[in-house]
Amino acid sequence: MQIKVEKADLKDIDELVNIRLDYLIEDYGSLTDSQVQKIKNQLPVYYRNHLNKDLFVYVAKSERIISCCFLLVSEKPANPSFINGITGTVMNVYTKPEFRRKGIAGETMKFLISESRKMKLDFIELKSTDDGYNLYKSVGFEDVFSKYHNMKIIL
Repeated sequence: MQIKVEKADLKDIDELVNIRLDYLIEDYGSLTDSQVQKIKNQLPVYYRNHLNKDLFVYVAKSERIISCCFLLVSEKPANPSFINGITGTVMNVYTKPEFRRKGIAGETMKFLISESRKMKLDFIELKSTDDGYNLYKSVGFEDVFSKYHNMKIIL
């Protein structure tokens, strides 16, 4: 089986919608029909507006996309921690179950990291599940300890 790792483009939108839904269903346990429909309606518009602008999706393909990782690039006012003011957040790292434990996600992540260096990002960050932790460590991510608390408000 020939596998190619590359950056997704607009022709991949339908497959990107499907693999994101696969990821979300696995991550959340299940989605309601209403949630699935709303996500299916929103994602193509989002991808058309953001893909290869501030969202970069790296995919491994056989005949179809079998693995992906998303990189959301943000520009913010520079400070000593991000002197260029441009950082990345890795999201939606997912490999279809039948292709797991073959090094595909690692190769896709290495490509994402290489592309991030070319974009001169100050850093890339992610939140890891226990299942993904060793993968991220193996490609160079380190635990971050901060005096700041990770917080949010749901609106």
